[in-house]
Amino acid sequence: MNKLPKAWSVQRINKYRNQPCLIDGHRFASKAEGKRFSELRLLERGNYIKDLKLQPRFQLKIGDSDLLCTYVGDFSYIDDKGKYILEDVKGVRTPVFRLKKRLMSALLKIEITEIT
Repeated sequence: MNKLPKAWSVQRINKYRNQPCLIDGHRFASKAEGKRFSELRLLERGNYIKDLKLQPRFQLKIGDSDLLCTYVGDFSYIDDKGKYILEDVKGVRTPVFRLKKRLMSALLKIEITEIT
């Protein structure tokens, strides 16, 4: 079987130059997201936050109409004051993200906390 020359076997470069990482068996899209996960795990162990969830999904629709889109956050948790927090680790604020952030606020009354 023929193999490609080494010059052709170039690793794929991600669109925003993020480097995926694996932490505690979870794959994260970027090192920044993995670092934030580690920070949140420490806060959870110290009882500063609870109910930490990875990649919470929200369906965005108006009333009983068809589904507009789905928003997938990076993390959600309850802070020590009992407030629900939804976080998204961002390196680049794309137009799609800005639109979904506004839809989350308008339709579900949930504010997204951006971590840069």
